[in-house]
Amino acid sequence: MSGVERLNPSGWSAHFRYDQAQVRPAPARVLTVAGQTALDEQAQVRHPDDAAAQLPLAVAAVEELLGLAGMGWGDVLSLTVHTTDVDAVLGAYSALTDVLDAAEAAPPATLVGVTRLAVPGLAVEVSATAGR
Repeated sequence: MSGVERLNPSGWSAHFRYDQAQVRPAPARVLTVAGQTALDEQAQVRHPDDAAAQLPLAVAAVEELLGLAGMGWGDVLSLTVHTTDVDAVLGAYSALTDVLDAAEAAPPATLVGVTRLAVPGLAVEVSATAGR
């Protein structure tokens, strides 16, 4: 994360592996990643209504798109996790923090509880913006 100025007026966000804000040089390329979920190739929900099982699948889908763009977790400018079960996602949050730790990344992130997602049975959706 060279050239990144990390802004954390307090340290509480470190446990969740995100910075409260970052200042970065303007990227030459920006990748916007739509909400990634636990849908299979036939658009069937994997692990219906199980946020803990769906989180690693959504994270892997984001990682795949980052790779296709020639980017990685260190290039993520902002990350949002939407879920119908905040407690289950927090219990399984290592599915996200492990990949962030491996990349030494701490993008600004938001976890949002929602009443439902677009497809019945989906419990997690992860979106991101990345730049390089």
